[in-house]
Amino acid sequence: QVRLEETGGGLVQPGASLNLSCTASGRPFSSYAMGWFRQAPEKEREFVATVSWTGTSAVYADAVKGRFTIARDPSKNTGVLLEMRDLKPEDTAVYYCVEGGSTTRMAQGEVRHWGQGTQVTVSS
Repeated sequence: QVRLEETGGGLVQPGASLNLSCTASGRPFSSYAMGWFRQAPEKEREFVATVSWTGTSAVYADAVKGRFTIARDPSKNTGVLLEMRDLKPEDTAVYYCVEGGSTTRMAQGEVRHWGQGTQVTVSS
């Protein structure tokens, strides 16, 4: 059974950085895009970023472009990292690791599997 496990959430002040990590298990993921979605309180889940299975192509939501970087985890061929910089209070949300068919489809909301989520809180 497919399983996605996120780590790295926490409480930080505005302007700080935070890294999220996701490890996939259950079957080979090398040919699938991976990414991140988030859901803030009382808001719908939204796309954050996605990276291709080769790690050479990435897509970002406008709200995080230039501040967040997504990459395949070089230490794990089934992992993905999200480096978040200059965090803002509006970045507060539960962040979900996801796996899907392609970066294009994932950016449009097509996701095959979801992780349980990790809380990121940005507050002074």
